[in-house]
Amino acid sequence: MVNGNKKVTIAVPVSIISDVPHLREKTLKIGLIGRAAAIFRVNEIIVYPDNTKINQKRSRNLIATLLAYMETPQYLRKRLFKIKPDLKYAGILPPLRTPHHPIASHSSELKVGEHREGVILSVNEKGSIVDIGLERHALLENKFLQINKRVTVKITQLGKRPKAVLANKSEIEQYWGYTVTTSKTSFGNILQTQKYDLVVATSKIGTPINEVSDKLAKRWEKANKILVAFGAPSKGLQEIAAQEKLKLEDVSDFVVNTIPEQGTETVRTEEALYASLAILNTLVK
Repeated sequence: MVNGNKKVTIAVPVSIISDVPHLREKTLKIGLIGRAAAIFRVNEIIVYPDNTKINQKRSRNLIATLLAYMETPQYLRKRLFKIKPDLKYAGILPPLRTPHHPIASHSSELKVGEHREGVILSVNEKGSIVDIGLERHALLENKFLQINKRVTVKITQLGKRPKAVLANKSEIEQYWGYTVTTSKTSFGNILQTQKYDLVVATSKIGTPINEVSDKLAKRWEKANKILVAFGAPSKGLQEIAAQEKLKLEDVSDFVVNTIPEQGTETVRTEEALYASLAILNTLVK
């Protein structure tokens, strides 16, 4: 769904993993969320608190850690992530296989103009040495970068020591992964402070998507900053908004049911992600 300068964000509640007790099951569910975001080229995932009666910090950090781990190219994970309990079952996370997770691991396969993710290893008088996932590290002329900082680079010269420059992700035509934002504020506060051009709330009791498809597509085409929001296993977005004495219809541009006449009593949030993003992806084309 990424197109030009558009930024597509999805918002998922912390309690998305509340219906599974074991860390292994939680990890698998979070993996499905990360895959959905990558498949449909989502730029940002916001994890928001949805239950004011309990402290959700532990679950929020787990979701954010695993989503960020998934998004990080495999060759950088050992450098950027310390061994911690949250990653005990990280091995079952599905690979993203996005353009910024290249399979090539030998310098002979490197091309001028290619973009890669890297980590600053050291800084010397010539510049910064960067691990880009090859047997040869690259050289950046920039001498003022922080060690262990993750960077996006563009290869400018091949050789025994490939040379590169810092790259702006917005200039990369391919999908280059998502960022993860953990929100300490409520769903309603996010909508009131972030100033989105278009907010699409998904709900079982929303308007069937086919009834507003034309209008939604036109709004999507004009919008640059878009949010698609999802509810929790135990309560929908209407109930989450009502906790703040807000009406979902008042804080959203569209409240849509992307699975009309569903055959099951409930639809899990990760299932709603795939269904909704697939429909929107087709719709906005």
